[in-house]
Amino acid sequence: MKKLLIANRGEIAIRISRAARDYGVASVAIYSDADAASLHVDLADEAYCLGGGRPGDTYLNIGKILDIARCAGADAVHPGYGFLSERAEFARAVIDAGLTWVGPKPEVITALGDKVEARRIAEKVGAPLVKGSDGPLATAEEAIAFARQAGLPLAIKAAFGGGGRGMKVVHRIEDVGEFFESAVREAKEAFGRGECYAEQFLEKPRHIEAQIIADSHGNTVVLGTRDCSLQRRNQKLVEEAPAPFISEEQRGRIHDAAKAICASAGYTGAGTVEFLLSQNGVISFLEVNTRLQVEHPVTEETTGVDIVIEQLRIADGLPLSVTQTPVPRGHAFEFRINAEDPGRGFLPTPGLITSFRAPSGPGIRLDSGVETGSEIPGLYDSMMAKLIVTGATREEALIRARRALAEFKIEGVASVLPFHRAVLEEPAFTGEDGFKVFTNWIETEFRGVEPAPRVDPVEGGLLRSFIEIDGKRHAFGLPAGLFSGGAAPRVATGSVSTTANEGALTAPIPGTLQKWNVEDGAQVAEGDAVAVIEAMKMETRVLAPKAGRICIKVAPGAVVALGAELATIE
Repeated sequence: MKKLLIANRGEIAIRISRAARDYGVASVAIYSDADAASLHVDLADEAYCLGGGRPGDTYLNIGKILDIARCAGADAVHPGYGFLSERAEFARAVIDAGLTWVGPKPEVITALGDKVEARRIAEKVGAPLVKGSDGPLATAEEAIAFARQAGLPLAIKAAFGGGGRGMKVVHRIEDVGEFFESAVREAKEAFGRGECYAEQFLEKPRHIEAQIIADSHGNTVVLGTRDCSLQRRNQKLVEEAPAPFISEEQRGRIHDAAKAICASAGYTGAGTVEFLLSQNGVISFLEVNTRLQVEHPVTEETTGVDIVIEQLRIADGLPLSVTQTPVPRGHAFEFRINAEDPGRGFLPTPGLITSFRAPSGPGIRLDSGVETGSEIPGLYDSMMAKLIVTGATREEALIRARRALAEFKIEGVASVLPFHRAVLEEPAFTGEDGFKVFTNWIETEFRGVEPAPRVDPVEGGLLRSFIEIDGKRHAFGLPAGLFSGGAAPRVATGSVSTTANEGALTAPIPGTLQKWNVEDGAQVAEGDAVAVIEAMKMETRVLAPKAGRICIKVAPGAVVALGAELATIE
């Protein structure tokens, strides 16, 4: 390959463009209108615009992406993670266009990316499995019927997704239908397909995974394990390698099962096999992610293997640079730095970053997609950066992590930094008396942190801009004084009252009002989930603050500001 188009955005697009430069390959960025000023655009060798609209119009639009690849003269495509990374039809379209696809073969993505088929492959090679539905569920009624048959708790999952998108864990039978429909909506938005299946959910499990790489010469290597148990809304927040507090027998079983599953499927490229580990030591296969993982840096830091460059080597037909599982060199943590308020249930907080000061020093790596002045749009996920901390031992890595997190400063938007600082003081995580964190530990046992102060949006003046010629981005600079009014204001539907309005139902987050669960004029009870708002690819339920008759003021599909009045309850 000579020129690599990166079909993604944010920090992962930057990570891949850096690997391309190290590998001696030019990089091509793509961007939506909302990402026009994003850092990944500046750091690539070339950049082309996808236009405006929701992800389906931009980063999920295969035709537009391939048109840009032809225009740019790219001869290879790397999908990153999320978006189209696990879509077999995208891989096939890239290959049919005569380009090199950096990833597994389309038929392997189909087999392993379909979570139901992946379960069948895992069963064939002897991996342990919990009970699951026989294929995707067609309706909420089918989901309810399966729940009655299999029992609760139940996990409803996107059949063609990953990363926790489109996944709901249900503990009450009366919630199954609503959660199924929510999972379908999230899956459609994140992956373009809404099929969902269900399986039994192990109570208080740990999330353990194995990183594999495989080439076209028959070599499959497990690079080691990671623990990703610290999650909120089924999205990981902290990961570490190697997975701590497991026996060597358990580690060996995970390694062997991961290698067997991938070898059976004819896997090539980088991939991750995920497992659940129950409180009593039972290991259960979860899924295979046929792509690069967000948390790949902790494996890189503890093995010395650049996984992205390995992906490029494999795509070029070269053999793996390692032939067996490396002995871990120390211990590493990754802290996802999301634009979310942990004191308000991890509500996403899109907006303008007015200050971004990252830590540095021994053992510190930062993979960031933002800087001071970056705008966090509400259309995409909430991740701004990843802080990776490495030490000779887990204890040393924890000490360095406390120092790094104390140095980290972000202003303008809320972030999860207070959560990360707090969790490093939690014995359940630090492990003096054993590792007691599990996948829904945050929701059930974490003591919590204070809400972040509300921050008013800040509109900055433009000092630089760009023009597009034949779709390609060209930057230029202009004196700031030319712009008397500053940047164009962000517009959102719904009035935001400066005084408390008793009975007002307000937006808990900025985002898109997806739907109303009740009719205008209906009687509602306090705490009823009356509406759904989507922001940063996550849905948030809007609860009635009191009982009464609801008067709806904002229609579905509207973009609403934080605190916008959606309805009144009389």
